[in-house]
Amino acid sequence: MLSNLATRDVETLIHPYTQLAAFRDTGPLILERGEGVWVYDTEGKPYLEGMAGLWCTSLGYSNRELAEAAYEQMLKLPFQHLFSGRSHDPAIELAEKLKEIAPVPVSKVFFTSSGSEANDSQVKLVWYYNNARGRPQKKKIIARLKGYHGVTVASASLTGLPANHTDFDLPIANILHTSCPHHYRFAHEGESEEEFSTRLAAELEEQILREGPDTVAAFIAEPVMGAGGAVVPPAGYFPRIQEVLARYDVLMIADEVICGFGRLGEMFGSTALDIRPDSISAAKAITSAYAPLGAVMLNEDIYQAMLDESRKIGVFGHGFTYSGHPVSCAVAIKTLEIYQREDIVGKVRARAPHFQKRVTALEQHPLIGESRGMGLIAGMEIVADKATKRQYDPKKGVAAKTVTFAQEEGLIVRSLAGDRIALCPPLIITEEEIDALFDRLERALDKTLDWVTREGLT
Repeated sequence: MLSNLATRDVETLIHPYTQLAAFRDTGPLILERGEGVWVYDTEGKPYLEGMAGLWCTSLGYSNRELAEAAYEQMLKLPFQHLFSGRSHDPAIELAEKLKEIAPVPVSKVFFTSSGSEANDSQVKLVWYYNNARGRPQKKKIIARLKGYHGVTVASASLTGLPANHTDFDLPIANILHTSCPHHYRFAHEGESEEEFSTRLAAELEEQILREGPDTVAAFIAEPVMGAGGAVVPPAGYFPRIQEVLARYDVLMIADEVICGFGRLGEMFGSTALDIRPDSISAAKAITSAYAPLGAVMLNEDIYQAMLDESRKIGVFGHGFTYSGHPVSCAVAIKTLEIYQREDIVGKVRARAPHFQKRVTALEQHPLIGESRGMGLIAGMEIVADKATKRQYDPKKGVAAKTVTFAQEEGLIVRSLAGDRIALCPPLIITEEEIDALFDRLERALDKTLDWVTREGLT
């Protein structure tokens, strides 16, 4: 029997990434408050937030400095847009700070409200750029199977997950996909990570040549794949990919929406994984998720093309009402200040070895075929047979069942396609809390093993 509040939810809200029919019976987990790495439901039960909300609450919950930054900005200038040459201090200061900490030289920053909007803008800007450069056929953008880049029409087209395309009539034209760099699942037998990376780069080059280099404009990738399985790329992957891109004048877009701002032990994932992007998308941890904000960081060449188009057309015809919203920018400025003052990136580096030790140890569990991560992010894959990597029938929802058992244990984690479990805790997590996270997850996996045994699924 659903509570009154749960019933009201079911009758009023549509929940993203939810089986809407089954949800009418199960109802929501309603969370009421948060503190640090913990959130509490309406009954007062605590849960360790093992996903930092949705890969984003890097500084945890109820950070007073961030709340005060938002409050003070609301009292001073609660809203102002950036259209038609207007501006304000928070947007200017934040753009300056992003240029200072960017992993590559950045000329200008364009603000959005989300990562989806940032990647949607990337598509438009790539097309705009090549029109300005007199290359109207060079418009195709290559993303990766199982990559995740958002849910707007263009960004969902970049996303390489079937559920984001099926019956939405996606992807749109000029969006292509290449192989997923998941060594455990897609490498040939006996193929090393370096060999796998070399093969994927060769496949990308073949695809560009097949399509025609004069038609391929850009390649977009997350440093570590998020919703596609929390997949760490194989050794040598990005250097080899970028060699191919350079040969055919194809832009490199780094989707730093999840990996940006310390997640991998560097301020940006591009630094951690030797990526030299032409443009960068950021969001989520830019404000520790306390206010919606996204950003596109562009190099000088792209900016000059935008100037050329603006002279020709008379206006840069793109932007959002909330581009550079002053409250969100103020929160982001304070977030970046805390990252620097508290040496959050250094703390991630210090705690990552213990976190990853517990990640690797999960491979000893009878259900786990692969468990791997980087920094404070990890993905593990549940399999029916470890020797053959055979998976359970996806209709049985084994990973989803693990998430339910974890919730019973007071832990929030996320199941992803392919019976994978993702971990992405707030960056402020302590070593003691890391142990609490994995102890609870191991109990949830034990319950899952008991369940699949009882159900005869193995």
